[in-house]
Amino acid sequence: MKGNLTALIVTSIIVLIVVAIGFIAGRSKESRSSVEEWSVGGRRLGALFVWFLIGADVYTAYTFLGLTSTAFTGGSIAFFATPYVVLAYPLAYFFLPKIWKVGKTHNFTTLADYVKGRFDSKLFSVLIAINGVLMLIPYIDLQLSGIQETLTIAGTGYINITFVVIVSFLLVAFYTFFAGIKAPTYTAIIKDILVWIIMLYMVVSLPMIHFGSWGNMMHITAHKAPQLLTVPSTGPKTMLWFSTAALISAMALFMWPHTATGVFSSRSGESLRKNAIVLPFYNIVLMLVTFLGITAFLVIPKGTDPRFAFLELIHMSYGGTTQGLAYSTIALASLVPCSIMAIGASSLFANNIYRDVINPKASGPRMTKVTRYMVFVVIGLALLFGLLFPSALVSLQLMGVSGIVQIFPAVVFSLYWRNLSKEAAFAGFIGGMVVVGILYAIHQNFGAYEGFSGLVVNILLLVILNPMFAKKAQGRNNPVMETLFGNKGSKASERKVS
Repeated sequence: MKGNLTALIVTSIIVLIVVAIGFIAGRSKESRSSVEEWSVGGRRLGALFVWFLIGADVYTAYTFLGLTSTAFTGGSIAFFATPYVVLAYPLAYFFLPKIWKVGKTHNFTTLADYVKGRFDSKLFSVLIAINGVLMLIPYIDLQLSGIQETLTIAGTGYINITFVVIVSFLLVAFYTFFAGIKAPTYTAIIKDILVWIIMLYMVVSLPMIHFGSWGNMMHITAHKAPQLLTVPSTGPKTMLWFSTAALISAMALFMWPHTATGVFSSRSGESLRKNAIVLPFYNIVLMLVTFLGITAFLVIPKGTDPRFAFLELIHMSYGGTTQGLAYSTIALASLVPCSIMAIGASSLFANNIYRDVINPKASGPRMTKVTRYMVFVVIGLALLFGLLFPSALVSLQLMGVSGIVQIFPAVVFSLYWRNLSKEAAFAGFIGGMVVVGILYAIHQNFGAYEGFSGLVVNILLLVILNPMFAKKAQGRNNPVMETLFGNKGSKASERKVS
């Protein structure tokens, strides 16, 4: 199959304009003046900017291509993403403002910073940082695969796909290095506007082009492929997997380093509450686009690679200009999140590995330089890994969700549970990670999402072990605990002494 030159030109023009805007966003030297300015924009983003930034974090190319390909092969099992988002934001409404308050008070830019401050443990913080970086690189790889697949459909016969993918991601690395969080913040506005306009246009038009209406499409599906409209009752992915995948994905959403970056960039906790209320509107697009995977099953030739199902549907349904707008939307949904993810991973390495382990005496300017240059390392590793091991990306990202959710108890429980001990939280985290690793190693999930089994063990260990260290935890006090709970610990210690 040969690509469409008009679509390729339109896609290239839009992507280059957005990349240029990314560079322009960092024209002020203030963007590079400190780690806080570069990574979280000085914590000055208002509710509207946070909306676009978190939207860019969450709704990526993998969201659209991954869910449509899952619906193409497995039908309704792909709709686990709908309840997952519904669950995620009510949780976020309550705990994100507390995380933000602690971060603002103590100049934290990562969740590993919070863990170190809350539990007085560099070891715990370093493990959280390593976990975050390792789990995030496959996620960045998936953004790479998103633009690679888009260019394959649009540009085959006109360009060298691998070369253009490398150039695209290097451009993102440069504008991220140059402008920091301001680059993806401003480019996310364009990306999200395109998502709403182009994706909704496709949702309305594609069923009409091929079936005359949505009603006819659903009627034909019910007769020709009824299995796509129900969750399987047997096999590895049944209703138990569906439910636990939705729950774990919801709990993991704001544990990712890149979504934490968006949270710490906010101007206030109230902005985060407002966004937790309105961000679920994205679910309208997400749910309807997933249906297009079923449309693709009915329309495109049998034997098509599921990764290309949605893109093939676009290619056979529209003219070059509309194709270009659709492809550019998906390409930007790859590149913009990649920038935010690179910032999240770089911040984790610089703050919680380089500063805490390698060079504790690093100066402010030195830290800023290390954080910025790590963008090239992170994106370079992602490019290398993605090009060498493309078939491993999806499974590694699914493992990433299972792994990243294991920090949820240590982070979220500790916001409300003053006497949660470091020892119990640490043991729970390690136990959960071990279980996740074993389940993926033996390729067995026992019907549930692997991260769910790990989290159950995590919480059980935490609850069982915490009473053993309760007195020690009760007497502990530090600035982060005072921000969250006041001086209860120090007062209790004073009563014991007297």
